[in-house]
Amino acid sequence: MARILWLNWSGGGNLPPSLGIARVLTERGHDVVFAGRPEMVPRVDAAGFRAIEITRAYEQMGTYPPPAFLTRLACYLTSPATAEEVRAIVAAESPDLILIDAMFPVALLEAAGFEQPTAVMLHTFIFRQLEMWRGMFARLDGMRVQAGYGSLPPVDELWPARDRIIVTSLAEFDDAPIPGWDVVRHVGPVLEDEKVAVPVSLPWPEDDPTPLVLVSFSTGFEQRSVEKLQCALDALGRLDVHVVATTGGIVDPTELRVPANAIALNYAAHDPIMQRAALIVTHGGHGTAMRSLRHGVPMVVIPGLAGDQPFVAAAVQEWGTGRALPGDADAEAMAEAALDVLSTPSYRGNARRRAEKLAAVDGAANAASEVESLLAAGAPSPAFRSLAPSA
Repeated sequence: MARILWLNWSGGGNLPPSLGIARVLTERGHDVVFAGRPEMVPRVDAAGFRAIEITRAYEQMGTYPPPAFLTRLACYLTSPATAEEVRAIVAAESPDLILIDAMFPVALLEAAGFEQPTAVMLHTFIFRQLEMWRGMFARLDGMRVQAGYGSLPPVDELWPARDRIIVTSLAEFDDAPIPGWDVVRHVGPVLEDEKVAVPVSLPWPEDDPTPLVLVSFSTGFEQRSVEKLQCALDALGRLDVHVVATTGGIVDPTELRVPANAIALNYAAHDPIMQRAALIVTHGGHGTAMRSLRHGVPMVVIPGLAGDQPFVAAAVQEWGTGRALPGDADAEAMAEAALDVLSTPSYRGNARRRAEKLAAVDGAANAASEVESLLAAGAPSPAFRSLAPSA
């Protein structure tokens, strides 16, 4: 049995697949513990894994510049206080292998000093949006520098320096690889529900011919938007459809004006709903998009704040599996796009063809096998050739 430490960024689309991989690793006899920001802890506890809180995640937040929605994120992901606690956790836990979220720059930098093998865990496309990743890391680093701390290396140094980059997407859905990134392994999507997402009874019988639409936006609090959810409900409320809107616990359903043809829930297991659905209206999170395609359901995608969502939206439109709208689309635009997708059979047909490619893929098992291959190799990660910046 191996001891595996997961240094985690518990964003909306990152933690569920992480938990799915951890479940398979546990079933294979390994011990997985997560370390992350305070918001992560109850979700990991609920999933039945041990969670270590990084208590200093926001200790230096007062030194970081606006915008406000990025301040907490940048502090946790890049601050010297987080780095120091990460080092202490690794020393105390003495794991056999360390998994590091791709969006955790300061932990990736600290990995240069770890004796154990390390892998980057990325839960969306890598090459299709590599320029976005470069820009996101540069922006986070810019905020760190403004806070008065040393600059971090770019993503092109932080990611390929690790022993593996495990990408929970399909290689044929991504762009072609680039030279020098031979540590990348595409394993396929990991579509894990958290414990709070349970099957629910819908108020409409299964043989009701009225099209069913699922509305699902981000579960990350940084992307909370009552306005966007309300806009989608207003759009679909004017159509002859049934609507299930899940708010992911970041919007209280009582904050919404729910039309007569809809219900709004904090949480619900999406797979049973997607089995009946004719359309998904979503923010373009990679996990939700892949789950939709696995069920052969077309989408209307309205991206949120996360950098990968416009790329997922563009891919959905490129594949003919749905429509992409701008992030500030109004109810009229959402209603027009939904009606177009529902009334055009090719969207459903293209989504079903994508479903065939996903049907036999077990991303969690494939990712766990990649982790085990690193354990079997037992080689420590190559040392990173630049010194960590001082506080």
